[in-house]
Amino acid sequence: MRLDKYLKTARILKRRTVSKELADQERVYVNGKIAKPSTDVKVGDTIKVIFGYRELTVNVTMIQKQANKNDASLMFEVVEEKLIKKEEVKDILAED
Repeated sequence: MRLDKYLKTARILKRRTVSKELADQERVYVNGKIAKPSTDVKVGDTIKVIFGYRELTVNVTMIQKQANKNDASLMFEVVEEKLIKKEEVKDILAED
């Protein structure tokens, strides 16, 4: 499944367009590499999303084309969720 669709279906992000924009801004990583919106996501992948002053890292546990609210929460497990400072956002994005 495409990365942008997965992030929306799993309800990590509310809209697919937001998923696409974040990936285009190099704020989404799959298995430690900058990911494009079309990157193929598979079970076992690790996804890191930086949005606003928040960094969320999840492991993909399931792929479904459609999911209700309860099923969406089963599609991933949170590895780490943290708030980051404004300066750190710039540093994280500058590393790559």
